[in-house]
Amino acid sequence: MTAPDFIRDRSLPFAVGVASTVFLTALSARVGRARAEAGVPYPYMYAERHDAEKDSAKHIFNCTQRAHQNTLEWYPSFLLLLLGASIEHPAAAAVAGAVWLASRWVFAEGYCTGDPAKRNRGVFGMLGLLALLGMSAKTAVAMIVA
Repeated sequence: MTAPDFIRDRSLPFAVGVASTVFLTALSARVGRARAEAGVPYPYMYAERHDAEKDSAKHIFNCTQRAHQNTLEWYPSFLLLLLGASIEHPAAAAVAGAVWLASRWVFAEGYCTGDPAKRNRGVFGMLGLLALLGMSAKTAVAMIVA
């Protein structure tokens, strides 16, 4: 495979999408472990505030659950923009998607410490998301005017 063929290869953004699913699964398992350690029963999404303020395991569970939930909130937009950007810019879309995915890992690692301020270490992912948005918008305009 030559370099131009590799750059045009749509398998790169697809691989990032698959990696994002693996990441979400691992983060979900982490929530399950934190839930068990904190003793928060289903169907409760979070430990009650008064319990979490007294019990560090419950506080960490809440932070872990929130890291997962926030990632899920962004996930549909990420996938749509990854798909849209990969139509015309597969290699750049894969890089931008990988940046977003790496930032979600940093975000989750920080948040899961129990110190919510550490989640901000993952803010660099917005650069990846904005790049995907720009490429997707360019592609959408090109499709409309074509």
